[in-house]
Amino acid sequence: MSPLKYRRVLLKLSGEILAGERGYGIDPKVLASLSREIKEANKSVQLAIVVGGGNIFRGSEGSAQGIDRTSGDYMGMLATVINALALQDSLEKMEVVTRVQTAISMPEVAEPYIRRRAIRHLEKERVVIFAAGTGSPYFSTDTAAALRAAEIEAEIILRGTKVDGIYDSDPMKNPQAKLYKSLKYIDVLKLGLKAMDATAVSLCMDTRISIRVFNATKPGNIKKVILGGI
Repeated sequence: MSPLKYRRVLLKLSGEILAGERGYGIDPKVLASLSREIKEANKSVQLAIVVGGGNIFRGSEGSAQGIDRTSGDYMGMLATVINALALQDSLEKMEVVTRVQTAISMPEVAEPYIRRRAIRHLEKERVVIFAAGTGSPYFSTDTAAALRAAEIEAEIILRGTKVDGIYDSDPMKNPQAKLYKSLKYIDVLKLGLKAMDATAVSLCMDTRISIRVFNATKPGNIKKVILGGI
């Protein structure tokens, strides 16, 4: 058996993954598959999760359609809460003890984000899902993931997407796109690559938290990336 590479990790899942092939909403089959992966991963490491909300609403897209940017961003934060609660429900049906913590206070549905409480949950081997981004507009869930990873002292951010890593262009649109094996933070920023947004990458550079982009739609990949198999 491969030795564990990490003790505590933060898994960042894009909202689009939850939508599956439909492209919007939440696909129950995808949700169940991800939950099984997370359950297996949580046996090996302390696991925190940040999930996006792009499958329901994206603030920047709302702004482009005439919605006030601040209002749109708050709408996007609420979308992440919907996804977090759906993921929590799916995990708990598989007997995984889970806590959702939100950056926007809503005590009827989730705990408020409290750093020490989050760490305590992780130490008790509970999966902690961080929702509502940073609680402030103009910051993406990528930045929320970088911030929470730094606060809980995670060793790495595992960014689950629909592609195998960081490319020089969108591989879904360009079959000739080049896959990078590894990159320095400064190169990601200089080249304007879409690994994570610039604020998130800069924060990870300052806090020296590694980022690994992988394909979360392939069965077994979440556990493999934690164990260093991919």
